[in-house]
Amino acid sequence: MIFSVTARRRSRRRVRPSSVAPALRSGTKRRDRTAKQISPRRRVLWVWLLLMLAILGLLGRLAHLQLIQGPALLAQARQQHEFRSFNPPPQRYPIVDRSGNVLAIDQARFTLYAHPILFKQNRSAIAAELSPLLAQSPETLTEVFNQRETGIAVAKDLSEEVSRDIQGLQHDGLELVPHLRRFYPQQDLFAGTVGYVDLEGKAQAGLEFSTEDHLLTLAGRQTQENSSNTAPLPPLEQALLSEDLKLQLTLDSRLQRVAQLSLRQQIQNYGAERGAVMVMDATDGALLALVTDPSFDPNAYFEADLDWLKNWAVSDLYEPGSTFKPINIAIALESGVASPDTTVYDSGQITIGKWPIKNADYAQAGGRGMLTLSEMLQHSSNVGMVNLMDKLPAQDYFDWLGKLGLGQATGIDLPAEAIAQLKERSQFVRSRIEPATTSFGQGFALTPIQMMQLHGSLANGGKLITPHVIAGLVNGQNKTVWQPERPDAATIFSPQTTQAVLKTMEDVVQLGTGDAAQIPGYRIAGKTGTAQKALNGYYTQSRITSFVGILPVEQPRYVVLAIVDDPKGDDAYGGTVTAPIVKTVMESLIRLEGIPPSPTAETSP
Repeated sequence: MIFSVTARRRSRRRVRPSSVAPALRSGTKRRDRTAKQISPRRRVLWVWLLLMLAILGLLGRLAHLQLIQGPALLAQARQQHEFRSFNPPPQRYPIVDRSGNVLAIDQARFTLYAHPILFKQNRSAIAAELSPLLAQSPETLTEVFNQRETGIAVAKDLSEEVSRDIQGLQHDGLELVPHLRRFYPQQDLFAGTVGYVDLEGKAQAGLEFSTEDHLLTLAGRQTQENSSNTAPLPPLEQALLSEDLKLQLTLDSRLQRVAQLSLRQQIQNYGAERGAVMVMDATDGALLALVTDPSFDPNAYFEADLDWLKNWAVSDLYEPGSTFKPINIAIALESGVASPDTTVYDSGQITIGKWPIKNADYAQAGGRGMLTLSEMLQHSSNVGMVNLMDKLPAQDYFDWLGKLGLGQATGIDLPAEAIAQLKERSQFVRSRIEPATTSFGQGFALTPIQMMQLHGSLANGGKLITPHVIAGLVNGQNKTVWQPERPDAATIFSPQTTQAVLKTMEDVVQLGTGDAAQIPGYRIAGKTGTAQKALNGYYTQSRITSFVGILPVEQPRYVVLAIVDDPKGDDAYGGTVTAPIVKTVMESLIRLEGIPPSPTAETSP
């Protein structure tokens, strides 16, 4: 029994593994079949399907952003960058006067953006801290912060000092974006000449506009390279453009200030409309002062009257009146119809055709009889000038006006120069009244700068030089690397003619209507002018007064011209309104240039 039981147990132990083995083999076979069913091709297909599903998901998301959310996102982007979308202003070289004083320079400015979503403090608290720096109330700033969550332009054109103060607050969510702005430290002193660059970086007037080709730095040119307004490169090497250059002018800030203050005072005293003062070195045409008033601050050009934004000494025409008489005397002497000893008869009044002509002081002085050329200028005789220029045939007279450059630009290096207006040749030659009125400076119009050029020819021995304000581009070592090309001066009068005319003009200052311009110890030549202003072809009671002075007579070099438009009062004449301006400017010029007293001049008034 024992044996049989044992055998049975052993038998059961042997049966177990034999019964499990077929099952294990069966499972292994099923896995092998499944592995054989998922082939490599199917695996690639599954991966491809998964990738396609991911791509379709991305495309769907992009479509949603573009088509559904696109307009909203675009609006948000524009809001965030509304002040950053403009091209940065192009970099420009500084402009300096002849002594190196800065007249225009690029300056770093900042725009403040707010991103309230990043604020760590409440908006009212941040607004309260910014309020004194931005000169805005906390309530206003809080309203600005509540406009949206990011990209809010809070303030523009902030100075470096203010930007440093804002950075010192150390608030998250405040962003300062730098940009360049043109700055004019002399404010209105040179505005008419230098011009201005607007807030978008575009030159609008003066030298900023006319010399932009040379003012733009290499980086500035790269900024504008895609602009249709970019002018061709000037004849300078690319390496030269990268140097530390500045545009130097011939103007002197000290003399400019004196001229401006003196002119402004007389405009105020006589309730005048406007005025201009110019000082020129007649040896080369360099202008030492060029003032027009009223003027404007180019840092705030948008607050100025539109009429103030132009340099009317270059862009506007006027009838010169008696300051043109010395030019006519030079024409008469040079053409041979008169000599320094010539005398003319002054009846006080005459009639040319149906037009009456009389001297300004006829009611007090009447006719003066025979006059020398000096006496004629001393008394500013209109009738004497008519009789003198009547000796010259009208066609020759007209040719002389063309030879003087009337009808052509002077070539000054400033924009918007106007051209003198003359009658047609046929009208001038056929009509007796046209040569007659031209003889005493009326019936035609020219610019103040051309009047200056003509008197410069009397000072330099008869040459028609080109007036200019640009000395050139200079580098950090004050070496000139570029100068404008100017035409050779044309000779229109002989030195003998100009010397004779200067003697008659000296008598005007010593003995005639220009006595208010006398400076003890100096020989000064000059001429007053008081012309009626025309409106719609008819002369009015308004007048334009002027005085031109040349210093010193023994070695003439400097010409000073002052013009005051529409002064009020019974005593508003060239000798009373503008001669004192010229005297003040000449006194300053004497000090600045170290001009010694004239050897033969009296030392007392």
